[in-house]
Amino acid sequence: MSDNSLARPALADLTTLGLGGPAGRLVTAGSADEIVACVQDATRSGEPLLLLSGGSNVVVGDAGFPGTVLLIRSSGVDVVGEEGDDVSVRVAAGHPWDDFVMRTVADGFSGVECLSGIPGATGATPIQNVGAYGQDVSQTIESVTVYDRTEGEVQVFAPEDCRFEYRHSIFKYTDRWVVLDVTFRLRRDAKSGPVAYAELARALGVAEGDRVSLADAREAVLGLRRGKGMVLDPGDPDTRSVGSFFTNPVLSAAAYAELNRRTVDAEPPAWPGADGVMKVSAAWLIERAGFAKGYTRGPVAISSKHTLALTHPGGGTTHDLLALAEEIRDGVHDRFGVTLRPEPVLVNCEL
Repeated sequence: MSDNSLARPALADLTTLGLGGPAGRLVTAGSADEIVACVQDATRSGEPLLLLSGGSNVVVGDAGFPGTVLLIRSSGVDVVGEEGDDVSVRVAAGHPWDDFVMRTVADGFSGVECLSGIPGATGATPIQNVGAYGQDVSQTIESVTVYDRTEGEVQVFAPEDCRFEYRHSIFKYTDRWVVLDVTFRLRRDAKSGPVAYAELARALGVAEGDRVSLADAREAVLGLRRGKGMVLDPGDPDTRSVGSFFTNPVLSAAAYAELNRRTVDAEPPAWPGADGVMKVSAAWLIERAGFAKGYTRGPVAISSKHTLALTHPGGGTTHDLLALAEEIRDGVHDRFGVTLRPEPVLVNCEL
């Protein structure tokens, strides 16, 4: 475990947005034991603690973070069990997510191929139930090993303990549990699961429900993500973002009916859920509220490729970014009566 306490490093250098003020202290942990030791130290001292890995789903305020920032840099992928064609694979929290996905495709393990190209570390994926192109990590997570700061012990959570929902889990919006590793139950199969997303099916030239090779699924997903500026590229300012800034709103039947009353000229894209709820396209709402791709406010902008991504090409502040987010949120609410919620974690700032 290394401690960079002599300087106050800028958190902007550790986030994909390139925004955020200084850290009070920066500590790097390369193993689960080091993560636990640092968390225990902070708990004993009462010092504020921020966990940071890939920095791809976090917005840090301009004042930075006054306490210790723990950089999680543990790594490792291990097959820990096999039963027939099912394979259990344990991944360290700090292991880069897309490196893991790439390895599963190479090894012929099906289950996360449609989650290719997502930046960040594996330990962050259960926190917000990361998903894309018809797959969510909750579909394959077998267990999550955590350190419980309240109980002072390491625990293993089964999927039902995690309370997974759309872009949400028990771990989100709390610092009680620190993810140490995640175990996935994958399938030894050279083909993907049934293609469950219309856009991906079109890119692959197949029907929804068809299966394709793992490699073809991965390449198609990467192509779609690149086209939306969702694969990190230092030469593309549209990738200086946290991916989708807003989640798709989930509306009750009554709220959805009210939305349709306000959109008599066109029906918003929506997907039905349990108990009559409807998940509505946030991108559609944003565009119909008057915010087009490339919409700029000072040094920040909506991506020129993807309406849900707010980008910081450079020279701006977190205040600038949140002012743009607020303008979009309020504009959508005024037009449609729907309140958009941010997807990334906001640290020492608010929207």
